Amino acid sequence: MSIVYLSTAYLAPVQYYSKLVSFDEIRIETEENYPKQTFRNRCLIAVANGIQALTVPIQKPDTPKCPVRDIRISAHGNWRHLHWNALVSAYNMSPFFEYYADDFRPFYEQTYKYLIEYNEALQTMICGLLDIHPLITHTERYEPEVCNDFRTAINPRHPQPDMAFTPQVYYQVFRDKHGFIPNLSIVDLLFNMGPESVLFLHVPR
Repeated sequence: MSIVYLSTAYLAPVQYYSKLVSFDEIRIETEENYPKQTFRNRCLIAVANGIQALTVPIQKPDTPKCPVRDIRISAHGNWRHLHWNALVSAYNMSPFFEYYADDFRPFYEQTYKYLIEYNEALQTMICGLLDIHPLITHTERYEPEVCNDFRTAINPRHPQPDMAFTPQVYYQVFRDKHGFIPNLSIVDLLFNMGPESVLFLHVPR
């Protein structure tokens, strides 16, 4: 059985979802100390001006080191409204946004206490839309050295080489303006390609 280790992620990038279809078991890391400025609470979408980051605000932990499973979403600010408006602005002209909007909207209307709970609820819904059924488990302890470790490799600031992932070009709303932008949030692929999205997750042979 092939196993891959991934972090929790908010509307994770296409590369992340490619792992969900490439491995027999997906182990989501819950015991690591929470690192800042990663896809754990951030996603990247394509907008008229280029790339926009959407970040879920978190409560500052009581201690310098806090397991990811205990990270709480901040109740301050109006981030849910801002994120939804950003998605609407970016993708309302995409072919499938209207088709999927009612699936996503509730996640920006109801509240979640923990980041990992929110991420996984979104991920479960998205996997259903993609018609993929990954076997997902949680780690029970942190192991610093494991095989197929993408917990830090899939990173918005310092991505590490991944020979198993080659971004496939697909239609994007602002492609004529910016060219194709690879490895954005899975929502970019889903809103632009709809039911065909899953075909872009498989590694070309």
